[in-house]
Amino acid sequence: MENKNPVVWFEIYVDNLTRARTFYETVFALKMNEMPMPDIGEEMQMLFFPADMESKNAASGALVKMEGFEAGNNSTIVYFMSDDCSIEASRIEAAGGKIFKPKMSIGEYGFIVLATDTEGNMIGIHSME
Repeated sequence: MENKNPVVWFEIYVDNLTRARTFYETVFALKMNEMPMPDIGEEMQMLFFPADMESKNAASGALVKMEGFEAGNNSTIVYFMSDDCSIEASRIEAAGGKIFKPKMSIGEYGFIVLATDTEGNMIGIHSME
């Protein structure tokens, strides 16, 4: 197997889908997509990040509200790509989130910001500048 990005999908669990949508759309200046959910016998709602499902080595994902799974209690951090992570960081608090670690250098690997969204989930933002 070639050394390629094995991540193809992520889910960020939320308690309030409307509030979380506003946060992510505001911070990353994008529009999330609603898609009808199949009847899988569980109460689940999803909003999808923009994606091209035909792309290889380009992960996409969704905000998910699912009965019985509370937000903010996991230990996975999803990192979002950015040209300059301070741009998105400047929008976080106005969108209802909190900066956990402001923009910091990770040496030759660029810079990151760590923040919590409106649901208590930790996210990362990465840039080379």
